[in-house]
Amino acid sequence: IQNALFGMGNPLLDISAVVDKDFLDKYGLKPNDQILAEEKHKALFDEIVKKSKVEYHAGGSTQNSVKIAQWMIQEPHKVATFFGCIGTDHFSEILKQKAAEAHVDAHYYEQSQEPTGTCAACITGDNRSLVANLAAANCYNKEKHLDVDSNWSLVEKARVYYIAGFFLTVSPESILKVAKHASDNNKIFGLNLSAPFISQFFKEPLMKVMPYVDIVFGNETEAATFAKEQGFETEDIAEIARRVQSLPKVNKNRQRIVVFTQGREDTVATVVKIFPVLDIDQNDIVDTNGAGDAFVGGFLSELVQEKPLEECIRAGHYAANVIIRRVGCTFPEKPDFH
Repeated sequence: IQNALFGMGNPLLDISAVVDKDFLDKYGLKPNDQILAEEKHKALFDEIVKKSKVEYHAGGSTQNSVKIAQWMIQEPHKVATFFGCIGTDHFSEILKQKAAEAHVDAHYYEQSQEPTGTCAACITGDNRSLVANLAAANCYNKEKHLDVDSNWSLVEKARVYYIAGFFLTVSPESILKVAKHASDNNKIFGLNLSAPFISQFFKEPLMKVMPYVDIVFGNETEAATFAKEQGFETEDIAEIARRVQSLPKVNKNRQRIVVFTQGREDTVATVVKIFPVLDIDQNDIVDTNGAGDAFVGGFLSELVQEKPLEECIRAGHYAANVIIRRVGCTFPEKPDFH
């Protein structure tokens, strides 16, 4: 089971702080969103680190999910493999240390042109607005990393693959190579819609990889945006899930599974079923940053062990419920999931 789960994405250091509405307005941020940093956000990073209660956590959507999967599994270590690009700086050392502490088998492509990527998590109440400055993460190089025999052999060892849609902005050719490998070998490839901007502005690479995708993850906003961009002409989440399920697929041996979470509302999954989430008192919600990543991580932890869909979703709900009680995508020493 070692290296059975493979993830590839943008390794980022999360810089999170509680901010007010004025801060969001100043930088033109929505309370609950994920965007890529632009020139106008440069000052935001300088300002957020000066906040009184700023916290630094290892982040990056895919990396969060594989860490949570590893945490749920506990033993053996290094069930999860992770690839991504970092710099050669203090932040990269933190990311390496945190991956090691989480017992994830991280193989970073290290370069010195760009500093390690960061993500400002601007917390207001139970909303989080994420602004990612990819920097080094954007420098992932297929030829210099993924294609190297020692690295590709780790890809071949895996049974389950998961990549957040965010990586489509970085290396769609790397995603396609992994997705085709999974499809050709009847393995499981999962992709997350990740953020509305992916469906809007990275439609072409997204739809290029879709025929190889066995499991599509997303939340209600991302599902609605995807449907709109694809001209589905429906806002019904179960109907969108059905439509995504029936998009063209290369490997006919596996029917595509679509899983849409809706925060505190029920999770919708195909074969279309509704799965209630765990109740949580509003006061127990510390920070919803990482909840979606945690859901995927819990889901993958059971999937790697070849458990049925119901169990995967139950584990996803459990992991998300743990994470929203804590700052950032962090977790206690051991899970209490049976």
